[in-house]
Amino acid sequence: MTDDSPRNAAAPADRPERFAYFGPEGTFTEAALLTLPEARQGVREPYATVPMALDAVRRGDADAAMVPLENSVEGPVPTTVDELADGDVLLITREVILPVEFALLVRPGTALEDIKSVCTHPHAHAQCRRWLARTLPHAHVATGTSTAGAAMAVADPTSGFDAAIAAPIAGERYGLVPAAESIADRPGAVTRFVLARRPGPPAAPVGFDRTSLMAYLTDDHPGALLEFLTEFAVRGVNLTLIQSRPTGDGFGRYRFWIDCEGHVADARVGEALMGLRRICSDVRFLGSYPRADQGRIEIRRGTHDSDFAEASAWLHAIRSGHDL
Repeated sequence: MTDDSPRNAAAPADRPERFAYFGPEGTFTEAALLTLPEARQGVREPYATVPMALDAVRRGDADAAMVPLENSVEGPVPTTVDELADGDVLLITREVILPVEFALLVRPGTALEDIKSVCTHPHAHAQCRRWLARTLPHAHVATGTSTAGAAMAVADPTSGFDAAIAAPIAGERYGLVPAAESIADRPGAVTRFVLARRPGPPAAPVGFDRTSLMAYLTDDHPGALLEFLTEFAVRGVNLTLIQSRPTGDGFGRYRFWIDCEGHVADARVGEALMGLRRICSDVRFLGSYPRADQGRIEIRRGTHDSDFAEASAWLHAIRSGHDL
């Protein structure tokens, strides 16, 4: 596949970097983006959907895009997974893990007992369902495209909504106040966000890296999934996420989003990817980047880079007749 889009490079010195993100203003995605110093110094522009934010990077209208990828309660975000798997390739270069704190936001002067209708995003609703049933059992709940959009609607007195479940930052953006705070059913939930850029060489390994890819089964047969999982297992590569997604070409045809510990520059990860390339119909590399939690990677005996180098030298010696 040819790629005529601009390469993954820093913004010209005469302008700040441009960052797209899943908006509108006041989303958790904006809060995640604002944790990056370069984004706080750059130009930030919200987009109504994840595909629109990523397409802005593909067109060159933005240098990078921040989008949600995975929630500790709801799991991977299908729209983001599929969008990164399709279309022109983008590479993940950073990740941010953000605690998810929901608040019930209202217009000033609105009391809890006045709330008859609530607006939010489906994921937020799922994470606050028990609290709503217990606290506002008779309130009607409507869902939309984002929690920030819900807050924007509540800020308009003619919208018909009395409250929004959203991030606290949304209240700051739209002049709302919390009627209740920390309302999630499972305290401690987090969401993982990723920063995507146009293709280019991955940054050097830092020792706590993650690699993402999409692998496509050649055909559906017994043991097909085991075959490509073995490519990781025999090289001591730990998987941190695996999710099946339909290819859209018919029943029984799947692709798998895989996150693994390590960097493509590591011998064990590189060889695992080569093994996948041999047995899969396609493998899309989606980036090697630092883990946000800086988690320590346990490298098993026999899977260090030096072990692979020694084994390669040994085989070369045998083939050349020097070690018989």
